[in-house]
Amino acid sequence: MAEQFHYPPEIFNLLVDTIPLLCRSKRDVIGFFQGAGVAPEDLAEVDRMVRTARDSISKFEIARNILTRINARGDSGLRARRELIKRVTEFDSFESCWDADRLKAKGLVSELSKTVNVKDSFTRMKQEREAQRDQVLVRQRTEMAAVTARRTKVDEISSRLGALFSMDDKPHERGKLLEGVLNDLFRAYGILLHEDFRRKSPETGTTVEQIDGVIDLNGVIHLVEMKWLNAPIGKGDFAQHICRIFTRSDVHGVFIAANGYTDAVISECRDVLNLKTVFLCSLREFVLLLQRQGDLTVMLRRKSQAAIVDKNPFVEILS
Repeated sequence: MAEQFHYPPEIFNLLVDTIPLLCRSKRDVIGFFQGAGVAPEDLAEVDRMVRTARDSISKFEIARNILTRINARGDSGLRARRELIKRVTEFDSFESCWDADRLKAKGLVSELSKTVNVKDSFTRMKQEREAQRDQVLVRQRTEMAAVTARRTKVDEISSRLGALFSMDDKPHERGKLLEGVLNDLFRAYGILLHEDFRRKSPETGTTVEQIDGVIDLNGVIHLVEMKWLNAPIGKGDFAQHICRIFTRSDVHGVFIAANGYTDAVISECRDVLNLKTVFLCSLREFVLLLQRQGDLTVMLRRKSQAAIVDKNPFVEILS
């Protein structure tokens, strides 16, 4: 039975009409309820009346009295309510009924079974809709919580990045802090694969190359280089990054600079696009992105698309 707490009116009335027809005597009606696990206190009144004033109550009144009591119960009557439905809908010993009641009893049992099945179907559909709604609400809450957490993290990263502009007297320390700030930004958007690391020679143990970060953009690995120099990036710094990219298969590159690039670097990067996707970023793009609370992934994808489609490695996205 799908009704968790109470019989609805149509089920209640069918039970009142059916159970007395399944039992020959008033005592059999009480026994039918006892067999379903109805509490003794719910049977006491009709049991006393059957014993002391048998003609004062009918089988149908007995059924209605008991059903009214167990229907008023909460969880304590749930087992009995379910068992009664089970016993009636599975009843097949109609030979025990009075001859005059047999056909009507069969019809009522069949009608009750159909009604229960229909209500169960609607209840299941309702439960499924509620479950789907709950899943949607949980997913929405989870997504909102993730967005809120990311916004909080991004605000914190924005403050850290802003603080770096007052460190002109500590260029080396600022450069290292920039790597951490931008890697945390990549991490906040779920695209960071690896923070800065050094690859050492297996023979000598000395560092042979240092990579500031590795990100996954559009399913493709990109090596990231970050530089905060007082002048635009020249060919020397750019060549080191290009060398790291070309010594690896299926790897592309991103360069982030605080003070732009020379025309020679932009031209050389454009030539490289025939073989590798490499695009250039300005630190100003990241500052403005954080200020407007933009989407870092969208910005990087736009820049990658401009490099691939338009052969333009340095499109500044400032709004």
